[in-house]
This record gives sequence, C-alpha cells and structure tokens, in this order.
Amino acid sequence: MPIHIEVLPDKVTLGREAAKKASSILRQILAEKTKARMLAATGASQFELLSFLTKREKIDWSRVELFHLDEYVGIDADHPASFRRYLRERLVRPVKPAVFHEIRGDMEDPAAECERLAALLDAEPIDLALVGIGENGHLAFNDPPAEFDAPCSFLVVDLDEACRRQQVGEGWFEDLDQVPTQAISISIPAILKTHHVICSVPDLRKAPAVRDCLGSDRPIDPEHPASILKQHSNTWVYLDVDSASLSDDVA
Repeated sequence: MPIHIEVLPDKVTLGREAAKKASSILRQILAEKTKARMLAATGASQFELLSFLTKREKIDWSRVELFHLDEYVGIDADHPASFRRYLRERLVRPVKPAVFHEIRGDMEDPAAECERLAALLDAEPIDLALVGIGENGHLAFNDPPAEFDAPCSFLVVDLDEACRRQQVGEGWFEDLDQVPTQAISISIPAILKTHHVICSVPDLRKAPAVRDCLGSDRPIDPEHPASILKQHSNTWVYLDVDSASLSDDVA
C-alpha cells in the first residue's frame, strides 16, 4: 500500500491538517491503551504543526511519553539551536507530557547516550513519529548515504555540508563554522518500526528533495534517505504547493 500524500495550498494549512491527523491518531491510541509513545521532529518544517497540535483539544498529554529525533553533539540544552530547547518551548511547556526523554548531546560519551536512549525507546513500541525531510533528503539526521540497516535505534552521525548549510539558512547559526559536525540521531530502522508516521514538508527549498525522495519514478535509495518512507504504509506526507512544485507525480 503506498504512502498517503496530501498537497495543501500553504504551510499554515499544511500544519493545521498535519496536526489534525496527529491528534486523531493520539486520541485513538489513548482510547485503546493507557499511554501513547511519540517521537517529535524539530526545525522550521514543524513550526505550524506544533503550533496547531498544542491547541488541539481532547488529547490527554499526561498520558503521552515523548522522545525526539536528534540533537547536536556538544551543544547544551540552553543553546539557541538546541533541539531540546526547541521542544521544551514549543511542545513540552505548552502541553506538559508525562515524560520527555531528552537527547543529551553534550554528554562526554555520545555512544553511551545512544545506548541509554535506545534502551528507553526499544522498551515498548512507538505509536507516532512526527518527521520532516531535509534539503538533502535526510530523515532525522541520517544524511546521505543513510544507513538503512543500522543495528541500533540511536547512533552518532556525521553531518554533511548541505545539512549544515540548511541550519545556517534557517537561522539557527550565524555561519557554517558554528554548526556542529556530528549529532545523535534516531536510526532509519527505528523510524520504520513506528506504527504511524506524519511527515511535514513545506517550502520551495524542499522541492528537489520531495521530488528525489517521493517521486513515483524514483528508487528507494540511501542517497535519498527519506525515500525509505515508501516502505512504511502508515505514513502520511503533507506538502504545500511550493514543496510539491517539482513533482508531477509523488508516492
């Protein structure tokens, strides 16, 4: 079964519809189980989704266990570009989930931090992942060529120049030299194990990645990491007209 793709007129509508779908999934999970386990992405692609999601009614956030996808190695939680800080401000403080498992990128031993996170993540299935697609096609911080068969749920990855330039372009860092060269990232296999995936991809600058990763004539290829989502039938992709502008046929 192919992934589900919707093209919306603008990024605000995209965020609203993606949040509506995410809240529907969370309510369904919480009606069936005592808690929901969720992965949240960060970055500019998630602004509108998280803004709408925190305002959705009838989600019992006190029963939601929250993880995030990635964090820079060597950056503390108060750094303006920290993804822990991003989620604290945009999701954790507004809704107060039961627990937020932070990726501590400033730990002395990043490999040990990966082991700690993997043990927490692998303890029970993940119900919902909110993800985006990078300008270089990355999924989380799995830059090309991505490790589709990574043996663990979190790993230390090297960030390529295109990925690092995106972080400057989005305003998180003043110049390329300030962007870390490594991060802790959830692995591709861990994302694929998630029961439901919602992928939000607004903006014209993402159009080449959308075409290369999701075009119906494009292969699933480690050089285009997000193409692996084609193997996950419970994936909903939300595009706007700009991000879909180079794709006559996606899915």
